Amino acid sequence: MKNRLSVEIYGQQYNLTGKASPGHMRQVASHVDEKMRQIADKNPRLDTTRLAVLSAVNIADEFLKLKQEHDEIMHLIEDEEP
Repeated sequence: MKNRLSVEIYGQQYNLTGKASPGHMRQVASHVDEKMRQIADKNPRLDTTRLAVLSAVNIADEFLKLKQEHDEIMHLIEDEEP
């Protein structure tokens, strides 16, 4: 079952559709909005497209760092198993 949800990101309305819960979808939209606003505060002259791309790069960086940490922890756990 797919959920549909209208969210606002950086002043624009978007219709999201997905299998995730509406709460999760709101949380994702909120994170993107927050990241865009943080970057815009530091770089007020950026147009929306560049702001969106820089936000995506920052979020991808956060994700990859967390994935690397997760993989390292999983490797340590596997090494400790009998």
